[in-house]
Amino acid sequence: MATQAPETRIVEQYRVACDGGEGALGHPRVWLQIPQEHGWVECPYCDCKMIHQDHQDKA
Repeated sequence: MATQAPETRIVEQYRVACDGGEGALGHPRVWLQIPQEHGWVECPYCDCKMIHQDHQDKA
């Protein structure tokens, strides 16, 4: 049985929120700051990787 890879989202803001989606099956909403030098951040709950659109070719 294989596990699914975490989701990757391209975002327009450097401050983003993640609640895991899926309604009641998600997680508490957390606000994450994308460091401008890296251009991406991972959610500590669901491992979703959020990549700022200016850095999508580098991440």
